[in-house]
Amino acid sequence: MTETAKASSSYLTQEAYDRLSAELAQLSGPGRVDIAHRIEAARDEGDLKENGGYHAAKEEQGKMEARIRQLQHLLDNAAVGSAPPDDNIVEGGMVITVEMFEDTEQFLLGSREILGNGEDLAVYSENSPLGQAIMGHSAGDTVSYEAPNGSSIEVKILAAKPYQP
Repeated sequence: MTETAKASSSYLTQEAYDRLSAELAQLSGPGRVDIAHRIEAARDEGDLKENGGYHAAKEEQGKMEARIRQLQHLLDNAAVGSAPPDDNIVEGGMVITVEMFEDTEQFLLGSREILGNGEDLAVYSENSPLGQAIMGHSAGDTVSYEAPNGSSIEVKILAAKPYQP
């Protein structure tokens, strides 16, 4: 993989990749057919200016198409693999515990799509300023990065463990 590809890719577990691929297949196949039928049925009801069903179906179609584009981009640029090694070195697919602003925070480094439904864990991209700053460092290291507002933020890495769904 090239450096450019690495910079734009996001780690996904094989399970997450398979789940998202199935969602993409459903949305771009049966999902599109279903919404087209609903739009056509609403269109047959008459005046489109005051047809709430038509406008709702068109809005849903727009959201679905946006999700399809999002999934295509994510899957096309995903770095798919097994869980990273449990070696306390920060990389995508790990749950990171840091000390920042005199507080402890825990988050997943990777794509929020890795998380199962209902999991309540903050997610930071590997490409975020924080993600780039801590990537490759080990538990015990202290690093700093520049926030979007220009201030320097110091982060102490306390732990890095592979994410377990």
